[in-house]
Amino acid sequence: MENTAHRKGLAAIIVAAILWSTGGVLIKLTSLNAIQLSSIRSLFAALTFLVIFRKRAIIINKAGLINAVFYAGILILFVSATKMTTAANAIFLQYTAPIYVLIFEPIINKTKYEKINIISSLFCFLGMGLFFFDQLTPGHLIGNILALISGVAFALFLLGVRKNSDEYQYSTVFYGNILITLIGMYSIGSIHSIVPRDIIFTIYLGVFQIGIAYAFFNFGLLKVLAIEASLISMVEPILNPVWVMIWYGEKPGNFAITGGAIIILSIICRTIFQEFNLRKKEPAG
Repeated sequence: MENTAHRKGLAAIIVAAILWSTGGVLIKLTSLNAIQLSSIRSLFAALTFLVIFRKRAIIINKAGLINAVFYAGILILFVSATKMTTAANAIFLQYTAPIYVLIFEPIINKTKYEKINIISSLFCFLGMGLFFFDQLTPGHLIGNILALISGVAFALFLLGVRKNSDEYQYSTVFYGNILITLIGMYSIGSIHSIVPRDIIFTIYLGVFQIGIAYAFFNFGLLKVLAIEASLISMVEPILNPVWVMIWYGEKPGNFAITGGAIIILSIICRTIFQEFNLRKKEPAG
């Protein structure tokens, strides 16, 4: 029974990562601008959260509201970055978030920097630098910068969620989506024409790519190890540019591929090293 539950957990995490990975191509394929798309998508995401998590989506505290602001920043900045630069650049640069956590956490908690964290950070910064050698038009440059800021917002969100009670994790995401919806309300009224494809893609992004994906991920987290969830989640940044290349025809540059590989491998190696150290410190028996 335990093995069955574990397999179900792994499958749930994989499904969540695959659903997340479809965001880039659908953001590219919609004719709505970043704010319009973010607002409508988040409206459907909030409704999905309300249906799935019910009362757990409503209860909130002050820390949860602050984290909701960071969450809103992640989504709006990522959609804007994906619209302006390549999907590969946007997703890989956003995935530098764990490195910012390694940098910010010792400052916040007054702890020492670990050698492995410094090495991982240096490699990630090397990978990040390579993205700025590809397609440096003004639009791509701004998109890359927005993706980097999205990664910082992601890191602040992760740190905030860690310090807050687990009971508020659902409401943090729920109110974050409500905030995005309110921010974009003014832009929805300026939509002059919308095609059926935009409606279908935007509803999918809200209901499945955010709402249901989060439900799968949460289910899986209860049944697998944290390291397993972290490593399987890396499916998202790998598949995201693949879907975009297949369905949108956008190919990432060689520098972006190399930089992305360095970032992902640095995070994976650091995650495995951390888990290995934790197990060594566990008392025998």
